[in-house]
Amino acid sequence: MRHLPKTYAVVAVAAAAALGIAACGGSAKTTTPTSSAGAPVKGGTLKVVAASGPDHFDTVAAYYTADYMYERAYARQLVAYPYAAPKVINDAAWTKAVTPVPDVATAMPAITNGGITYTFHIKQGVMWNTTPARQVTSQDFLREFKAFYNPVAPVGAPFYFNATIKGLQAYDNAETAFFAKKSNKPTAANIAKFQNTHSIPGIATPDSSTLVFTLTHPAADFIYMLAMPFTSARPVEYDAYVPDSAQFRAHTISDGPYQMSQYVAGKSFTMVRNPAWKQSTDSVRHQWVDSIVTTIGVQSAQTQLADQKAGTYDLVNDVAFEPTAIPQMQAAKDPKFFVWPWSNTVPYLVFNLRSPDAKHAMANLKVRQAIEFGIDKVAVQKVFGGPAVVKILNSVIPPGNVGALNTNLYPTSVSKCKSMLSSAGYPHGVTLTGLYTNDSVNTKLFEAIQASLKNCGVNLAGKPEPGSSYFTDLGNAPVNNQSGKWDVGTNAGWIPDWYGNNGRTIIPPFFETNCVVNTINYGCVNNSKMNSLIKQAEGATSASTAGSLWGQANTLAMQNAWIVPLLDQQAPYYSSTRVHNPDSTAIAFQPNIGDPDITNIWIK
Repeated sequence: MRHLPKTYAVVAVAAAAALGIAACGGSAKTTTPTSSAGAPVKGGTLKVVAASGPDHFDTVAAYYTADYMYERAYARQLVAYPYAAPKVINDAAWTKAVTPVPDVATAMPAITNGGITYTFHIKQGVMWNTTPARQVTSQDFLREFKAFYNPVAPVGAPFYFNATIKGLQAYDNAETAFFAKKSNKPTAANIAKFQNTHSIPGIATPDSSTLVFTLTHPAADFIYMLAMPFTSARPVEYDAYVPDSAQFRAHTISDGPYQMSQYVAGKSFTMVRNPAWKQSTDSVRHQWVDSIVTTIGVQSAQTQLADQKAGTYDLVNDVAFEPTAIPQMQAAKDPKFFVWPWSNTVPYLVFNLRSPDAKHAMANLKVRQAIEFGIDKVAVQKVFGGPAVVKILNSVIPPGNVGALNTNLYPTSVSKCKSMLSSAGYPHGVTLTGLYTNDSVNTKLFEAIQASLKNCGVNLAGKPEPGSSYFTDLGNAPVNNQSGKWDVGTNAGWIPDWYGNNGRTIIPPFFETNCVVNTINYGCVNNSKMNSLIKQAEGATSASTAGSLWGQANTLAMQNAWIVPLLDQQAPYYSSTRVHNPDSTAIAFQPNIGDPDITNIWIK
């Protein structure tokens, strides 16, 4: 995914950063997309193009915007985010778009016991597309949480849930210990056996339509956690497959408006209407198009845009908008193009602290600081379209969010880069492996970073990969301490996992000790002071206290140069002339998905 923040009481923060919207009071600057005329039309095929497409179809493991875009269509949660393409974008519209509403739940939960207990009830009529169709139950949601710590494709953000749900950390520890034994192979049968014979004290299912969460302490942001696709319902049939395996992908089950009908790995997949889905049970999605066909393998953003203009494809999935086309689009006032508000750390460069290459160069603080000084962020900004659509970022937490920094510890300086590298023990320079995704935009990003660092003696040897494997390899901590894996990842990206009450969604994923498969702490930072600050901030009872602690954590990260923040991007999107959605002709962008909302589109 890309991914997201957490704490108390910041409203419309991302919109403020992206479009100059007032974050806390005052008059808001508004932006108006072109209006759309006519009622929704049923039928037709939505044609999507991708470089690599989703990297996971299992909702437990999926943690990438390319995944989230499709999960919106086939996976439902207790609460979800509403359709988000208002006629006028302002702080009120943004807040509405990023505030969860009931989805499979009949209503928002009853919160009792001093904020410790959350009780949900399941809507009747929400069905799996099984034969025959079957009601989604509370046990299906419990099954998803039990699958979080499977040894093959575990959940991407365990820290949110382990810190809040009673007994979940102990369940995690037990499953980890079980599969640590060589005799317990990670087969589908063994995974299902463990999960079906162990309980989670903080999640109860008194009956098939009632789900009760018990927390370790009050958490005002718990609702936002439950709106993440990780918490989707999980059918019992999935017990028969190794999570996210080829067999799993061949037997996906849907409770959303669309279901998988054909999947050809690395080439294409098709989704069609789910006959078991009922509009009366779903207030956030629609089923206007007949099918959604995704073609994989088109790496060039320029080619993708040309194909959209020609009507060959309607939307893109996993490649950034062609930057060189932005000025022309803006000047022409093309109604199919719009820059949506957003707030993120996209992209950033991350260091593999455990790499043994170049005499363990990445473990050397001075080498990391040299790279901080050496990168020309203006050149990087140009790759993504310039200051009109991206802002240079010098803080782990982007502007407008709790804990953001206004200072720049590492202004670009070739001489400072050279002197730091020399004092680190590399007077003649250093050669490092740079891992990056091989689409056209991120290739240009790598080349811009490579060129600027070469000026001060840091030579990056490129290691390109498709997006479908890039984040998997970047986050495969158990093997990243081996030689030849990677030293720097040049296009990691992080979108806060939610907005609004969002203090905890940046620092812990980046830096809390978590060196496991599928980690987001790509560099394997393990720092006791950082862990202490995170614990204090998550337990803070006021926004001001939390903000101060997140700011200290942000400063600590920058002082240690664990990552190089590069840009804070807005979201430029274009669609073919065939695509329409409520309220605007510009394609509907959902901030918490980080991609278009394909369940609120019709073809005309």
